[in-house]
Amino acid sequence: MEIIEQVLVAKNPKKKSEDGIVVTKDYIAVIDGSTSKTNRRYSLFRSNGRYAMQIISRFIRQAKGNLTCQQFCNDVSRAIASHYKKSDIAHLAEHPEERLTASVIVFSRLNREIWMIGDCQCLVGDTYYDNPKPYEQELAEQRAAIINQHKEATEQFLEHDTAREAIIPRMLEAMKQQNKDYAVVDGFSIPPQHVRVITLDFQPWDIVLASDGYPFLESTLEASESRLDWQRKNDPLNIGEFKATKAFALGNNSFDDRAYIRFRV
Repeated sequence: MEIIEQVLVAKNPKKKSEDGIVVTKDYIAVIDGSTSKTNRRYSLFRSNGRYAMQIISRFIRQAKGNLTCQQFCNDVSRAIASHYKKSDIAHLAEHPEERLTASVIVFSRLNREIWMIGDCQCLVGDTYYDNPKPYEQELAEQRAAIINQHKEATEQFLEHDTAREAIIPRMLEAMKQQNKDYAVVDGFSIPPQHVRVITLDFQPWDIVLASDGYPFLESTLEASESRLDWQRKNDPLNIGEFKATKAFALGNNSFDDRAYIRFRV
C-alpha cells in the first residue's frame, strides 16, 4: 500500500477534530466521530465524537490483519461497548442518540475489500461510492426550506443556525433507527445488510477514502479542497446544489471536520 496524500482538518480551528485517519500494514481507515446532540458525555476532556474516534483508532491499530468484515464489525462494537457502564446498557438500548457513535470506512489489505460502516465515501479508480444515512437528505431539505423562507437573514443563520436547531428533534428521532435502518459503530450490533462492501480485483487501484466533510469528492486532495472552497464562498449555508444539516459557521473553516487519504494498492 502506497500512501499518496492525506489531510485531517478540524472545522473549528480552536478545537480538535472528531475525524481520524489510521494507517497500519493491514488497514487504512477514515473514522468520523459523531458530534453529540444530547448532553450526555463520556469524557471530561473530549467530545463524544472524538472519544469514539480515538477508541476505534486504537482498536484498528491493534487488530489482527486477517479479520473478515463481520469479525471487524463485531470486535469494534465490543471495543466501544467496553466504555459503557453495565448499568447503562438497557438505557442506551432505548436511547441510541446518547451512544458513542462513529462512521468508519476501512480498506483491508488481506481481503482487498473496502468496508463502509455509516456515512462515509470513497473513490475506487473513477467510481464513486457512498453509504449515506437514510434520513440525512430529507432533514437537509427541511433545513433549507426554513432558511429560504428568511433569505434576508443569511448572516444571522451563519452566526446562529436556528434552522439547524429546528431539525434537531427530528434528527434525534431518526437516530433511534441507528443500527436498525442504517449502520454505525456505537457499541451495539451492526446489521450486516447495511454495511457496504466493495471487493477489489488484483489489478492496481488508486483509492480515496474520506469522511462526509467533503461535499464533492475528487481524485486529488487539491481538487477536493478547491470544490470545498467554492462551496464556502458561494453557498456557505449549504442550501443549494449541496444541501447539509449545517452551515459554514462564522469563524470556522468548514461546515464539518474532514479527513481525506489517497493511496495505491
